[in-house]
Amino acid sequence: MELFPIPCETYKLGFIGAGKMAESIARGVVRSGVLPPSRIITSHSNPVRRVAFESFGVTLLPRNEDVIKGSDVVIFSLKPQVVKGVLSQLKPLLTKKKLLVSVAAGVKLKDLEECADQSRFIRVMPNTPSAVGEAASVMSLGGSATEEDADLIAQLFGSIGKIWRADEKLFDAVTGLSGSGPAYIFLAIEALADGGVAAGLPRELALGLASQTVLGAASMATKTGKHPGQLKDDVASPGGTTIAGIHELEKGGFRGTLMNAVIAASKRSKELSRS
Repeated sequence: MELFPIPCETYKLGFIGAGKMAESIARGVVRSGVLPPSRIITSHSNPVRRVAFESFGVTLLPRNEDVIKGSDVVIFSLKPQVVKGVLSQLKPLLTKKKLLVSVAAGVKLKDLEECADQSRFIRVMPNTPSAVGEAASVMSLGGSATEEDADLIAQLFGSIGKIWRADEKLFDAVTGLSGSGPAYIFLAIEALADGGVAAGLPRELALGLASQTVLGAASMATKTGKHPGQLKDDVASPGGTTIAGIHELEKGGFRGTLMNAVIAASKRSKELSRS
């Protein structure tokens, strides 16, 4: 197989699809210094989306075809129901010299490769905290993608959070956990704040405390190296307030409910990817 290395010092990054996810990735790449905006291009007919990208120096081209021709790495940031059609339309331009990336949820590598008629593809599953540089992303490599390609994509998506590598067969479970997970946490934050209000706190203070508490706990889980169970035990002193609260959560099936949510979302992801 003939190899076409991506020139790391000079490559251009193109986006097909200029929505919120594409903007988050592009902004993160520029903010972190991975690429200057002069090496990022996209195309969009909506003036609002054009202004959003132009505001931090990205070049807007007239057509998707122009983006493909001018890019070495192309990220397809499109809705699942349209990505295959767009790939088929652009197929004559998608040579093996270009590294292709898809962030379309539920669209498998084999379908992406078939539509593009090439397998130098990497599928990435980011999540919505990419908007604030705290994404949890997972990638899987297509048949012709190299380790060097993987390193390059890890660097790009590392600029908007953390990225792991996994077999594509795990992506439905990834969707159920990190893809849908932010919504579970938003619900938990809202419930914690409501509890604070019920206990007598002003709404603004309750919401601020709830949000910061979740942020701080997540930081401890990622930075201390301790198991979450140990961190929980460290807070729960004998006969104290925390263990009383934990007892209520256990009576309500808190852990089992969260586990069931992940499993249900994973199952639904699998159903949607077959449809």
